[in-house]
Amino acid sequence: MQHLIGSYECKADSKGRIMLPVALKKQLYKKLKQGFVIKRAVFNKCLELYPISEWELLMKRINKLNRFNQKNIDFIRRFTAGVRFIEIDSTGRILIPRDLLTNANIKKETVVSSVVNILEIWDKKLYEESISEAKINFAKLAEDVMGDKDEKNELS
Repeated sequence: MQHLIGSYECKADSKGRIMLPVALKKQLYKKLKQGFVIKRAVFNKCLELYPISEWELLMKRINKLNRFNQKNIDFIRRFTAGVRFIEIDSTGRILIPRDLLTNANIKKETVVSSVVNILEIWDKKLYEESISEAKINFAKLAEDVMGDKDEKNELS
């Protein structure tokens, strides 16, 4: 698994194309020709961009779900709603389908942000709101999520 780094401000053009920043293209250079999957995020009003290798790992996990369980079918249907395969064009742009742009409220000012092994694509204003301290106490969240870990046992 590759760990991506950085958050970058970008602009979407009138056709919904976003130029990937050079720093991200350098990190993704081995995966650019393989393509990507773009989808609606589960928890936020943004889009998720998966290198195809990361998407395939996730699909292997999802494919193990019992399809005779209604909750599993409902999850799969909603999780994959609007999913598209996309490629990076020769100039380094991605074309985001209009319905996904609308769903994520992306107009012009955007942020492309790394989230470990995938990228999120946000409307800039919504991104800034999502990371605002006013909405959530990040110090408390960090303590709740990471504070109980015994680093010595985790690293060995």
